Amino acid sequence: MSTSITGNRNGNRKDPAVVIIGAGMTGILLVIKLKEAGINNITLLEKKDSVGGTWRENTYPGVACDVPAHAYTYSFAANPEWSSVFAPGKEIHQYFIDVWKQYGVDQYTHFNEAVTSCRYEEGGWTVKTGKNKTYHADLLFTATGLLHKPVTPYFPGKDSFVGDQFHSAEWDHSIDLKGKRIGCIGTGSSAAQYIPELVGLEGADVTVFQRTPQWIVNTENRSYSEKEKQKFRDDPGFIEKTKHRALYIFEQGTTALTSTKFVDRLKHRLFSWNAKRYLKKSVRDPELLKKLTPDYKMGCKRVIMNSTFYDAIQQPNAHLVTEGIDRIEPNGIRTVDGKEHELDVIIYGTGFDPAAYMRPMEFTGRNGLSIDEAWSKKIQAYRSMLVPGFPNYICMLGPNSPIGNYSVIAMSEVQADYALQLVKHWQAGELQTIEAKPGAMQRWNAMLRERMGNTVWASGCNSWYLDVDGDPLTWPDTWQAWVALMQEPELDDFYRQQPESHPDQPDRKVA
Repeated sequence: MSTSITGNRNGNRKDPAVVIIGAGMTGILLVIKLKEAGINNITLLEKKDSVGGTWRENTYPGVACDVPAHAYTYSFAANPEWSSVFAPGKEIHQYFIDVWKQYGVDQYTHFNEAVTSCRYEEGGWTVKTGKNKTYHADLLFTATGLLHKPVTPYFPGKDSFVGDQFHSAEWDHSIDLKGKRIGCIGTGSSAAQYIPELVGLEGADVTVFQRTPQWIVNTENRSYSEKEKQKFRDDPGFIEKTKHRALYIFEQGTTALTSTKFVDRLKHRLFSWNAKRYLKKSVRDPELLKKLTPDYKMGCKRVIMNSTFYDAIQQPNAHLVTEGIDRIEPNGIRTVDGKEHELDVIIYGTGFDPAAYMRPMEFTGRNGLSIDEAWSKKIQAYRSMLVPGFPNYICMLGPNSPIGNYSVIAMSEVQADYALQLVKHWQAGELQTIEAKPGAMQRWNAMLRERMGNTVWASGCNSWYLDVDGDPLTWPDTWQAWVALMQEPELDDFYRQQPESHPDQPDRKVA
């Protein structure tokens, strides 16, 4: 039997019913921001049994944030108790649980409610879940995260492997990896953290299959002393200085990847030189050094912050294989040079689908327009958040959010503030619906294309930053430029009367 929880869909904008999908970092933030705005009719739907998003999902050995901990906190919820500069995943997960409880987000949260479909009808949203429940909302947010859908590539013979195999985001802790022959496919950010842990296991033999060498920046992770923690407790200003110092460094890195200014190009050269120097100082064997040296511009793929991978890959029980994988066989992996690598376990550090967003749920806007139809030619959204044809829907951290090396929390806070401004204009009757016009999105995307050519992401490497057409899904300018554009909505880009009366509205004729 379906349980229907009905929101206010009869014009009561002062107390709108809001559904938020995803109780990770962004979902928690949205509930807090909506409450501050006086909106309390909120339902937060979470597919799993706890909050925390990526920090709940990723439990592999060595998991940690590659942004300094004090820069990876909400602006309103500083944490003086971080144990180290780059906090471990379990500690970050606990931080989000603590904020979720402290700010009363728990009373709005429904666990084990995987959303199966969202449909815009009769002036509002109907949201259905795997528990056979139906929720009605005036406003819908997806906070499903940037990287929530693991990608495990298919290799011929994959199902014939007699050992254990799993994705790093679905780590199987029931398997004792000591003494095992472990094959690690991929050398991205997660792999760079767990490979050293595997190499350090008693009796383990680790073979790393690398498709592309990575740019790695040496980031020593040290513990905070009790004296430092006490200073953080006593002086909130010290936390802010520590946070802003870290974010300033990341801003400089982002600017170096996007700006055409001479001084910023020099910064890029300096960052590249520093990373190459770290590699050369760390790896003495000429053949291994050659295998680990990137042949593409720094930042074209996500830069890895790490201080343990180079040492680990040089240990006697670690082996770097750069020949491509031909097939998986019952007892291991055969590479294109014909060599068989015998293995007991295969771990896929092969990343996530960066363009999943709200999918795979069924998602349907006005007049039966599905998100797959809307994005059939190109995945795009006005200001990364708004898709024409999907009224009163906001996609957090959507396409062309600045997903390079920066604090995702800072990104979500900027977007949440922008979204709440739109909600207030809608509540005041200044907007008929929160929905960007197609022409506004076209202008926005023309601006993106114009700026893309200046960025390192358009320099020719194969990266998860790119969509199926090879165009970057990232923001193609500086962090400061993005923040400036997100300060205030341009209301003329939105419908101020019934969108049905606009000839440029996206539509799908239903038979």
